[in-house]
Amino acid sequence: MADILTLLAAHAAERTAAAKEQVPLEEMKRRAMEIAACESDPFRFEKALRRPDIAFICEVKQASPSKGRIWTAPGGEGTEAFPYLEIAKEYEAAGAECISVLTEPKWFLGSGEYLRDIAQTVHTPCIRKDFTVDEYMIYEAKVLGASAVLLICSILDPDTIRRYIDIADSLGLSALVEAHDAEEIRIAAGCGASLIGVNNRNLKDFTVDVENSMRLRSLVPEDVVFVAESGIRGPEDVRALRAAGADACLVGETLMRAQDKGAMLKALRGQ
Repeated sequence: MADILTLLAAHAAERTAAAKEQVPLEEMKRRAMEIAACESDPFRFEKALRRPDIAFICEVKQASPSKGRIWTAPGGEGTEAFPYLEIAKEYEAAGAECISVLTEPKWFLGSGEYLRDIAQTVHTPCIRKDFTVDEYMIYEAKVLGASAVLLICSILDPDTIRRYIDIADSLGLSALVEAHDAEEIRIAAGCGASLIGVNNRNLKDFTVDVENSMRLRSLVPEDVVFVAESGIRGPEDVRALRAAGADACLVGETLMRAQDKGAMLKALRGQ
């Protein structure tokens, strides 16, 4: 049986094919380029992460393949009740440097609508968290209001990563290139990534090892923003990542399960 990452990539391709039936590639590209041409502050996501202390990318997500539903509406499970705007506003009020918005609908119960609405409501730069397998998804991210896109080494070859980074650059989008091991970091750096994330969760078997980021930090060039992703459960993890030289960390489930997300973010910062 195919691993979940393969299934996620295949479903992303199916979703994109359907989206192209509604809005063709050239039209989506035209819309994205038009937005980029009017933009006065490109690459906001990367700029927000380049700060003296460790930055936080706070995630808005309902579910994951490994944990199922993370957020459930009081008294029910209707996705229409998911308070994504309130969550995003809470993150912004708490000082989150960036927000990650899941747009994958099948396993993460995400939506492009969530990204669009959040990007229109808060000033904090947002990354489209999805499984980018087609250039269309990059143009679409720009139209939805994203400031960054995720490119995953495990599902993209180096030539494609380079091409997608170039497309993102042309739109003023930051490209966070995700790696899981030393070879993928080598590929990401070789492709010219200015942001490299190390996923502490193996998306093939869902095992989590926060020390993965610490082991691999030294392999990432100092001028590249280094992001530790997933598995961060408390202040002690953040302290260790800070000591290891991480520039930023992406936190999802820990914040999503917290009743007071502002207080949790403050605790993670060690305040």
